[in-house]
Amino acid sequence: MVQANSMNEMATYKPAHLWLRQIHIAFIPGQMTPMLESVVEGLWRHLEKRGHTVQDVPDNNTDVILTTAPFGESLGWRKALLFTARFKYKLENSPTIFTLLQITSEQFNDLQDHFRKALAKEPLDPDDFVFDGINSQAYKTLAEQGRRGGPILPLVRIAQSQSKSIRVILVVGDEQPIEAYTFDLVGAHPKTDASNLEGFYEDLSFRIVTAVSTHEITEHEVLVDKIDQDEWQKSEIPDGMKEAGLQFGKRNFFTEMVRIADLVEVPAINDAVSSQYSEGCYATWDPHLNGLVATITGSARPVDKDNLTDDELAVIVGVRPDGKGALIRHVEGKRNDSPSSEAVELMDMDSVLPKIQIGLDEANQREVPIARSKLHGHRGVKGYDPRYIEHVFLNEPYYHYPVSCSTEAQARAIKAAFSRSEALMNPDDPRQVIFTILPGHGIVIVEKWVHGKDPFQVIWEYMDEGLLQVDNLVPQGAITFAPDVSGLMCVKI
Repeated sequence: MVQANSMNEMATYKPAHLWLRQIHIAFIPGQMTPMLESVVEGLWRHLEKRGHTVQDVPDNNTDVILTTAPFGESLGWRKALLFTARFKYKLENSPTIFTLLQITSEQFNDLQDHFRKALAKEPLDPDDFVFDGINSQAYKTLAEQGRRGGPILPLVRIAQSQSKSIRVILVVGDEQPIEAYTFDLVGAHPKTDASNLEGFYEDLSFRIVTAVSTHEITEHEVLVDKIDQDEWQKSEIPDGMKEAGLQFGKRNFFTEMVRIADLVEVPAINDAVSSQYSEGCYATWDPHLNGLVATITGSARPVDKDNLTDDELAVIVGVRPDGKGALIRHVEGKRNDSPSSEAVELMDMDSVLPKIQIGLDEANQREVPIARSKLHGHRGVKGYDPRYIEHVFLNEPYYHYPVSCSTEAQARAIKAAFSRSEALMNPDDPRQVIFTILPGHGIVIVEKWVHGKDPFQVIWEYMDEGLLQVDNLVPQGAITFAPDVSGLMCVKI
């Protein structure tokens, strides 16, 4: 828990994660402005105060390289540290790159107004999305992002594309910072207020440290024991997954995959970051195979979740003892790509939840996890009916300092949240759907077993009945729910 050091800091105090570690951070300046110089000085002061090591030159201990770039100008990829730092400084690994950009308050407001008007046009005008260094076909992706998350999301993607950096801190202000937005791959954009400068630098410092204090858990292990094709064909779950994809497609739950090549031309992109990223995943328990059938990762190849084939499905049967990835069984006779990066979070939550018996009669009973189906999407929830649905909170620091997808921190947060679910811990609880919101990221929805229902059917029926109201906008920070006059619990941000 972070302790406030003065009454001035107390005004902006937020609880930070207990698992933050000490980091090494180096500053390699790009184009600078007087305000960015003061921001870097403030960040350095707060990082050193917290015991982190500030370096003049990156070395093999460096966790983060902080740099700067001009807003509105396209940086050549050969100059971008995301692609060159490891070679230039002869590093064994690639540090996380954070790029500071300054945008004036007038520019920021004008761009927000510009995108608001551009997104309202029908049909779209591609000229509204022409910016330095951005591909001519990028207007489709920028418009889709804007319709999903509001006018700030096209700005996020343009800033990332021009600076050739995934993690960007956009500082709004002229001579002094007014606020800052911290961007990541999924499009998170939590705001840091600068009305209290000590709190401003402290907050940004914690955002940087949080990002590199966790690690990915995508080192999946393939078990020797394969599933033969006859066994696969006997299962009803693959067809159930395909039907669920069609149903969620009809409801526009999954937004289109973001392909970096549609935004900007970067020949070296595959050496630095995935060329695309998926817009969510889902999985359901297969009693026949005794594992989770899940959608595959979208980072390697495009996955149309509205039109799945067997090749877009994987089977997860456990989590590695060291927690670094999931345990996978391949299926003979089909392509076997890795499951979604959220494989561990989808599987590991079952370890703290009850098991139940299902079957047509006592002679044909199987023990299964109480959580039948799990849906992870980059959406929000604006309302739910508490008679049918339960919302569970994450631990508080996750609302102030979000973590990235596919990390052990996110999997741990989701596992802890659902372990507090009354509906899951008590099989007799009548609420059949439980969800949590991941700030800056999306939602995870869990469905219990309901006799006579297909996988995910309860979830999409609740959507249709207005009992679960999915929203395009993802909260970027702390949330509460309060009842309206009808008793529906509505989100308050």
